[in-house]
Amino acid sequence: MSRWPMVPLGEVADVTAGNPAPQEQIAFCDSGIPFVRMQDVGRYRRTDDLQTTTDRIKPSWPGARTLKLFPVGTTLIPKSGASINLNHRAMLGTSAFVVSHLAALIPRRDVVEPRFIYWWSTTWDPRDQAQTTSLPSLPLSIIQEARVPLPPRDEQRRIVDLLDRAAGIRRLREAALAKARDTTPALFLSMFGDPDTNPLGWPVSPLGNILANSMQNGLYRPASDYGEGTPILRIDNFAGGEIVGSKGLKRVRVEAAAVALYGLRTGDFLINRVNSPSHLGKSVLVGALDEPAVFESNMLRFALDQSRLRSEVFLVMLQLPQMRVALTRNAKHAINQSSINQRDVAALRVPCPPPRLQREFANRWEQLRSIIAQQERAFAIAQEAERALMARLLG
Repeated sequence: MSRWPMVPLGEVADVTAGNPAPQEQIAFCDSGIPFVRMQDVGRYRRTDDLQTTTDRIKPSWPGARTLKLFPVGTTLIPKSGASINLNHRAMLGTSAFVVSHLAALIPRRDVVEPRFIYWWSTTWDPRDQAQTTSLPSLPLSIIQEARVPLPPRDEQRRIVDLLDRAAGIRRLREAALAKARDTTPALFLSMFGDPDTNPLGWPVSPLGNILANSMQNGLYRPASDYGEGTPILRIDNFAGGEIVGSKGLKRVRVEAAAVALYGLRTGDFLINRVNSPSHLGKSVLVGALDEPAVFESNMLRFALDQSRLRSEVFLVMLQLPQMRVALTRNAKHAINQSSINQRDVAALRVPCPPPRLQREFANRWEQLRSIIAQQERAFAIAQEAERALMARLLG
């Protein structure tokens, strides 16, 4: 229970919807007044100084006079779209127009600090208030009725200052992690050059000629078979070439023979072969698993002949944008779905540097992974400290 009085949000902020999006393309320009859309708020889970937008409005456009301009310090909450996006938040760092799919919270500055409303909004889940796990749209009435703690103004400022400091530490850790992760592709390019253009003239081979086994598509099971049984790796379980959330994999009921046939092994590569264009060609190198696991049918599996090309080298190579483009160059496109087949993947032309250089890269890559792991732990600690502080100060 909060130690401060709890008041409806509508008493301390004006809650309104944004503007209809202009239908005229001539309304937009590169350097006018920001027009904030859903994707600007959804680009990051939280943005406390939103100034960069995908669209801007010409100040000279006649229709601009009919749009409401929202002030600096307005907190934005998506009110339509996927439920997960309803928990994205942003606060305007500049005056802007706002699309009607967003709710705008304009603080009444005589009673509440704008950043206090923003920080409170990041702790508020509308699904809790609506007592549902699914909320495809968010009526303004639910936002207006949300209960907000209202400490004295001096205390609001103290809370905002503490949370801003915690967010600053978290952002520094996040930037350090991003820099550490960027070091890996930079090391690859410095040692081997661009794998698509191969400026250093390494021997090149089709991927199909340097495999240790045959390519294999994954396991299909109907949705009714999911829920319990053997862990199954899906496209949302890997990013940046590594498995994420391995302890939370979905499970599927499969017989022992299927586990033997589709079971993942350390050193397996998986490439996404059927998906939306943004996910097509995503890849992962399987490491040690806590228990036997299988992989879904929309990906294919293979292993490399390590005497020709080390897995560490190829993994980093596959994460480079130019290799992703090369891998999906011959993709077949249908409505909301694209695909590549085993022949497309096997035809990928892969540079094979000298084994000595590959070994050197693998050793340095392991050192970088250790540094990245340290930065990931530091970032996780900063995130948890920020969340704990928010719960203590705003709970």
